[in-house]
Amino acid sequence: MRVLQLIDSLEAGGAERMAVTLANTLSETIERSYLCATRQEGLLKTSLKPEVSYVFLNKRRKIDMSAIFKLYSYIKKEQIDIIHAHSTSFFMTTLMKWIRPNLKIVWHDHYGNSSYLEKRQYGVLKFCSGYFSLILSVNSVLESWAKHHLKCPEVIYLPNFAVQDRDTLPVTHLKGQSGKRVLCLANLRPQKDHQTLINAFRIVHDDYPEWTLHCVGQDFKDRYSKSIYALVEELGLNDHIYFYGSCPDTDHVIQQADIGVLSSASEGLPLALLEYGLGSLPVVATDVGDCNSALPKACHDFLVAPAEPQLMAERLKVLMGDAAQRNQLSDLMFQHVTAHFSAVAVTDKLKVLYSQL
Repeated sequence: MRVLQLIDSLEAGGAERMAVTLANTLSETIERSYLCATRQEGLLKTSLKPEVSYVFLNKRRKIDMSAIFKLYSYIKKEQIDIIHAHSTSFFMTTLMKWIRPNLKIVWHDHYGNSSYLEKRQYGVLKFCSGYFSLILSVNSVLESWAKHHLKCPEVIYLPNFAVQDRDTLPVTHLKGQSGKRVLCLANLRPQKDHQTLINAFRIVHDDYPEWTLHCVGQDFKDRYSKSIYALVEELGLNDHIYFYGSCPDTDHVIQQADIGVLSSASEGLPLALLEYGLGSLPVVATDVGDCNSALPKACHDFLVAPAEPQLMAERLKVLMGDAAQRNQLSDLMFQHVTAHFSAVAVTDKLKVLYSQL
């Protein structure tokens, strides 16, 4: 079995990290594992294992004949059986299916705005879905949506999973006082609603001024990120909230933190929560998408409504003021994630699905 993971970029987003993780994990158990980035390389390229064959298309426009021919030639040369396309890379995959009809196409839906599916533009996706053999959805809402709106007859819920990368060199050192750090793993995008988190931290700061917030994720240097920095400045929190951009050593970053937080307005099944769990962090998160499935029931008191900074602040203060409870919940998070979102369980299921194609 020869499987190519197809993704638009290798920047450190959730879909991108999942594509790399799948390529790496599958390289241990199938004949050949491949990964193709269509538009842009990025930080995650260094995370690919040597066993994964890699190709970059440098695609510049929607119909880029040079990129199309390069991918077609690569698929033909390597005799690839299955293209596993992630998120917006489905159009290029459909073109390959037209050229090589025997290819099997799997499309992986990581759509983060699953709370706002009524606004999703999906005309081209609906047309292309008629060429898919299988759709994988990262949460139950997306699974139901695909069954009702797309043409592919086979739709399966497949949860995300996280793995720890012990081989990456530790290069990121968090500021602030050890034992009093809150970590947010999220790219600076509106969906992640950093405003709610920052406003919550302003409330927290009055009672716990020694605690600091550390935001790790790609900065797109757009209007949204500028508004975030302006809010931190306005609230006088420059010495208590720190931004690091994308970091290659996520595991090392998590090891330096004491609480994980996610303030998203909408989610699928966020990889960040699974990484917090593997890193034994207690979590405060918004109750959106399938976030509740990433936390054991004993931790559900720490799920709050989105866009409610006061509620988020109250939950954060509970954990900040009780080290024993932090330790207890961190153990529960680790046990839950390793039991339900392990790489072995998910990739074994995926290989069965591949073989059935």
